[in-house]
Amino acid sequence: MKTYCVVSDCQHCEQHLTSILCKSSEQYLELFNLQKVSSHYKKGQVIFNEGAYPFGIYCINNGKIKLSRQGDDGKEHITRLLRGGDVLGYRALLSGSRYNASAVVLEDTQVCFIPKDLFITALKNDVVLSFEVMKLLSTELQRAELKITHLAQKPVRERLAETLLFIKETYGYEADGATLNVRLSREEIANLVGTATESTIRLLSEFRKDGLIELDGKKISFMNVNAIVKTANLQD
Repeated sequence: MKTYCVVSDCQHCEQHLTSILCKSSEQYLELFNLQKVSSHYKKGQVIFNEGAYPFGIYCINNGKIKLSRQGDDGKEHITRLLRGGDVLGYRALLSGSRYNASAVVLEDTQVCFIPKDLFITALKNDVVLSFEVMKLLSTELQRAELKITHLAQKPVRERLAETLLFIKETYGYEADGATLNVRLSREEIANLVGTATESTIRLLSEFRKDGLIELDGKKISFMNVNAIVKTANLQD
């Protein structure tokens, strides 16, 4: 069960340098502060379900979230990983459609909810915010096109290495400077790669034997970043 909590105003939010909402004009930042609802979710809780209609957008104050959808085979397919500062739910809101994925919490997470009418009004009247949303949509489209290309052309070994690098870029390292700062199951990693769980387990074991990574349960540590980049075929 989610709990409501108090967070700092948008101007002093810890994500004010990364969230597109914090780039709004002072007028709308004040309105966001007045009308937002801040909630705390625990690991495994669902923020919204695939197929539901949106009533606003969510901005992650801190924590980690995955967007996943059910495939025709009944299996989960992870479409995105999200972190503090990211905004979610806006595409369904703008298109007037249902959510095409569920938002599931990967670790304790705090999010702020902005009502639909306020967000739409801000978009219509705040040029900077509108431009930031257009840039975000363009970036997501580019990533989706790239992923489709890699699924069609890259072997699974390269895609796994690229996925590990993507996770590192999204969540960074723990204090040791080597361990990925997120715990994902082998099945979740396989969903990101677009392959079977068995293939992911086998390839992770191969990466460990080759000295690229170290495994400790769900913990994955990078031992040779350059080798992982080379394996991902990202030299350029």
